[in-house]
Amino acid sequence: MATDVVIPELETLRLELRPDGIAVMTIDRSEQENRQTRAMFAEFGLVAHALRDSGARALVLRGAGEQAFCAGFEPAEIDAVTRMGVREFLGFQEMATGGLTAIRHLPFPVIAAVHGAAAGGGMSLALAADIRLAAPTAEFACSFVRVGLSAGELGTSWQLTRLVGSGRAAEIAYTGRPVAADEAERIGLVNRVVPAEALFDEAFALATAIAANSPGGVRMSKRALQRNQEITSYAAALELENRGQALMTRTEDMPEALAAMRERRDPHFTGR
Repeated sequence: MATDVVIPELETLRLELRPDGIAVMTIDRSEQENRQTRAMFAEFGLVAHALRDSGARALVLRGAGEQAFCAGFEPAEIDAVTRMGVREFLGFQEMATGGLTAIRHLPFPVIAAVHGAAAGGGMSLALAADIRLAAPTAEFACSFVRVGLSAGELGTSWQLTRLVGSGRAAEIAYTGRPVAADEAERIGLVNRVVPAEALFDEAFALATAIAANSPGGVRMSKRALQRNQEITSYAAALELENRGQALMTRTEDMPEALAAMRERRDPHFTGR
């Protein structure tokens, strides 16, 4: 881990940088079911900025307390948002989506450990992760239509369709109905359901397994997987992959991995 990382002052989040290369971001409003606020959306961007060059190899997202991962937007702030003019509201939307986009585009994998409600923007945050683990208590709700908004919010319409397919995404978005953990696993909304008492241990174990691999290889893999969701050309996908592999062969980690295989030992990856 980098030793000169400056952790920003945070009101709604907690950020921990562990010596093993795993970062942990905790939504720290447990008494309010970890609901999002305008300040929180701004702090997502601050956290992402601090982590980008931190040397972290994986990020675990979690909600404080036992009730919820993130139950959506804070009702106490809704009146202020609805009184905004169009330009002011667009600025708020761009700030909010920018915060989640910054988390999604971190150069290393993001793992969401979801328990309890992940509703509205909380579901959007979970969708911004690369991998989602869920406790049996997890319940996802694309509930925007229930409050007079659309599912075209915080990247949800783009992410949800690619995860579960257009038909299932349409049903979930148009009804606003909750999706329980077992259904979420069955339709591919989460990677797997794990016992509630083991949720965070499982998330850290997965992050540890990722962190044991070549940092450059994992980062380039994430870039390829994300960017290739956004293009429709097989040739363009191959072009991106070929450039990435050419770059990876110039790192110190690839010869180290080959040497470790020959010498029957674990590799020591540096990311250089």
